[in-house]
Amino acid sequence: MSSNPLTEGSILKEIAELLNEGTEITQTLHEVLEKLLQVTGFQIGWIFLIDENGDQKNPKLTASHALPPALSANNCYRMKKKSCWCVNRYRKGELTKASNIIECQRIESALRENDPKNDGLTHHATVPLQAGNERFGILNVGSPNKTHFHKQELALLESIAYQIGTALKRIYLTQKEQDIALHTERTRLARDLHDSVNQLLFSLSLTARAGQEMTAQPEVKDTFQYIQDLSQEALSEMRTFIKQLRPPALENGLISSFINYAKVLDLHIHTKMSGIEPIDPQVEEALWRIGQEAMANCKKHSGQQDIFIEMNTEGSNIILSISDNGAGFFYDKDFEMPTMGLRSMQSRAEEIGGKFQLTSKVGMGTFIQISIPLLKEENQT
Repeated sequence: MSSNPLTEGSILKEIAELLNEGTEITQTLHEVLEKLLQVTGFQIGWIFLIDENGDQKNPKLTASHALPPALSANNCYRMKKKSCWCVNRYRKGELTKASNIIECQRIESALRENDPKNDGLTHHATVPLQAGNERFGILNVGSPNKTHFHKQELALLESIAYQIGTALKRIYLTQKEQDIALHTERTRLARDLHDSVNQLLFSLSLTARAGQEMTAQPEVKDTFQYIQDLSQEALSEMRTFIKQLRPPALENGLISSFINYAKVLDLHIHTKMSGIEPIDPQVEEALWRIGQEAMANCKKHSGQQDIFIEMNTEGSNIILSISDNGAGFFYDKDFEMPTMGLRSMQSRAEEIGGKFQLTSKVGMGTFIQISIPLLKEENQT
């Protein structure tokens, strides 16, 4: 590979241009790996993505190019082993820069088994994919009969890996923003349908029932009965549709929903739940939206990553408490809520007969408590 800085600059430029166009992780990594090998002259490469917040035991082979048959056989089974030298060092935080891998366990296993289809691959270079303090996985490259990587080659691989890490961070953040926007829009649409069409259908059903009671003519009674049956059927379908529009995480309950949303925001959530009865969908929806706004505020303003959520029942009320130990702010309860987000949370609670309480002091964190009657579904429209 040429040591001309201009050549290296043009390599980085080509990689950057390709990464800037990427919007889907797997496709982007496949394309950039092929480009990397093409412009650097290395012949073989593969990328492991490792979710540090998930199952570290299973690095995911996300992209590969020109793997020898000994490594690609049986659906790349050797590449899907849970550990190897580079993955173990990555897990321990010891893989911080591009390194020569002299003893690769995956390649060695093929050599020990005298697999003739190794195509001369005996060594590879490995470099972590990272952006700042965030890590995403490992980039490995090699060539047949190449047993050593020069400092300049490793430095170039580090620069390319940083570009890939930065692109991965951008894509992940974009996906998170899209998920949040989708959840918000689905919830808004479900709420609008409940407050408008759902209520109209319910009113139509009541009117048809009243019509039956006001007439003695059998034909008219049958007509009103038919209208009532149709409105009840439409109401049932509307409720099913509204349920489908609710954020998917709510299907597993509020606490699960909060935990999943905290992961989206990179918050460390601490939950406690006790004595919770089945919650009316309207109440659950309101608590979810309030909790969502509270967690977003914590992420933006508290300066802390820890958030504490507790749910329990007191008498006929369900209590949701959300707090953090962050920056806090000045708040006087004799005045209205200071931000639109807080006013929205208060409004959501009060719309279904609940109470919203806020306590916050500068430097002493923020505490929010919502108390809402346990509405019974049969009393709701």
